[in-house]
Amino acid sequence: MSPVQIQSLLRQAVTHHRANRLKEAATLYRRLETAAPRHFDVLNLSGLVARQQQRLEDAIRLFTKAHGLNPRHAGCAMHCGLALAAAKRPAEAEGWLRRAVEIDPTSAEGWENLAYGLKLQDRLAEAIACHERVSALKPGYARGWYNFGLTLSLAARPADALACHERAIVADPRFASARFGLGQALIEQHRVAEGVASIEAGLALEPGNHEARSHRLLALHSLDGGSRERLFAEHLNYGRGVGAAVSRVWSNRPEPGRRLRVAVLSPDFREHSCAFFIEPILRNLDRGQFELYLYHDHFREDETTARLRALADGWRNFVGQPASAVEAGILADAPDVLIDLAGHTGLTNRLPLLARRLAPVQVTYLGYPDTTGVPAMDYRFTDELADPSGEADAFATEQLVRFAPTAWTYAPPAHAPAVEPPPVLKKGHVTLGCFNNPAKLSDTTVRLWARVLGALPEARLRLKGKALGTAAVRARLLARFAAAGVPEDRLELVEPTRSLPEHLAAYGEVDLALDPFPYHGTTTTCEALWMGVPVVSLIGDRHQCRVGRSLLAAAGHADWSATTEEDYIAAVVRLAGDPAGLAKIRSGLREDLQRGPLLDHAGQAERFGRAVRETWVDWCARRERETLLSA
Repeated sequence: MSPVQIQSLLRQAVTHHRANRLKEAATLYRRLETAAPRHFDVLNLSGLVARQQQRLEDAIRLFTKAHGLNPRHAGCAMHCGLALAAAKRPAEAEGWLRRAVEIDPTSAEGWENLAYGLKLQDRLAEAIACHERVSALKPGYARGWYNFGLTLSLAARPADALACHERAIVADPRFASARFGLGQALIEQHRVAEGVASIEAGLALEPGNHEARSHRLLALHSLDGGSRERLFAEHLNYGRGVGAAVSRVWSNRPEPGRRLRVAVLSPDFREHSCAFFIEPILRNLDRGQFELYLYHDHFREDETTARLRALADGWRNFVGQPASAVEAGILADAPDVLIDLAGHTGLTNRLPLLARRLAPVQVTYLGYPDTTGVPAMDYRFTDELADPSGEADAFATEQLVRFAPTAWTYAPPAHAPAVEPPPVLKKGHVTLGCFNNPAKLSDTTVRLWARVLGALPEARLRLKGKALGTAAVRARLLARFAAAGVPEDRLELVEPTRSLPEHLAAYGEVDLALDPFPYHGTTTTCEALWMGVPVVSLIGDRHQCRVGRSLLAAAGHADWSATTEEDYIAAVVRLAGDPAGLAKIRSGLREDLQRGPLLDHAGQAERFGRAVRETWVDWCARRERETLLSA
């Protein structure tokens, strides 16, 4: 092929490429690779198409060859690094991304991609330093400020994250993502109503952003005053927005009793509250009946990740992967049952993918306190106390499966400290406490706890949670309690501890735990009980404020749950007024838990497995009926 022909064909390929006709562009680039194997533009552009098509090994090969021909081309090095990052080779990716900024240290895009490569390795401090370079090089770059804010949120610096998102909005008032990021940062500072308003402002600019809609749905659970009917309608709207399932022909054999391939998708296969509840089920699942595939979806991996990965017959980490790659990976594994543990939570929401249906049976469980609203989600696993039959079914798009006495299976940390005597014995006054996310401290909660403190004039309230070490956050929370009549000297605000053992040891400073309303704790309730601290919970009309009833009943202490505010206050006063009784409770609460279903790991795993089997049997029966009807 002559040089003129090569240039003509290259122009045609680039035209297709710019028009996003990737298949046509790739075909022409392959012809050019044969005709001009040492042409830098051919190799580099072919590598770009390969990366866009998720042909990552081809992309890496092409970029590497192109870089050999032009080692001073920063873009080629950068794109090779991004392809390596997508191929789960982060250390190699970092080398190429660093090479790109060494070639062109003035490239804001280069520093931003290096930040991304470092973030994938959980090296947030170094990533932040890269974002600082981006902001200095390109101070009017809205997306740069937005990405900086996301990294700061991961690094638990919500005030700084908020400032970055505000800078992004100033740079581009119509940049919807910055409104979403600002909303998340406000929620992380416990300014939930403001956060929801910011997300809604972003949705006015970008109404099809399903991830933002999920963040909003989750936040609505922390607000007072929303009716159950309205919240359900919001979930139905989400389900309509993500659309109907794709029609697929399944190769899965419809045999009710065969060994099933069960896949579980979660962003939390790491040291996270979700893992405390799912690990005992997965560890005790009957492997003669179930082949287990685990799909992690987060950049952080740790000892918990390693333990869970060791349980899996198949393992993937989808972090940073586009939806098309995730869909292809799951369909290639061909699970019979796909279980989602996130719902409307997680760094990257996968519900729009699940709405397309990626397995014959889809189940949601554990991570989200409500229906998903997604028509293709077949079942939600729960229990009778959290979702009473008849009443709760009307507010779920899934079929509710009440598979056990309680829907949770708790694994106390092996390194939990010993239970200490109640602090009232040495302090002379009762310390009430709540270690839930302070975003759950609704106005109803603040007013209710003010009434509790009014009934116990000597008591103190100890709150521990995210951002409580930040002056502005502390001031706002103190002002809210002051408006309810609680002076500052009756409150102790404690920022999060650095390790789980330190966190659990902090329960040694609390005599009695208070559950927030309307969004109950789950992990915090189990932790408090394991550390010998009784929990009092106000029960409401939906799952999010019925979790306390389920957990306390499983611990053998259903009497610590109340159906009215007056009963809630009376229960707290009764327990607080009996220091000897608190000491007795504290010494025996672990044994109470061990006698109940929460710590019956083998039994809960058997009940869970039976429920999974029943969903499959139902699918097989439907498949048989469809076959008969079409015959």
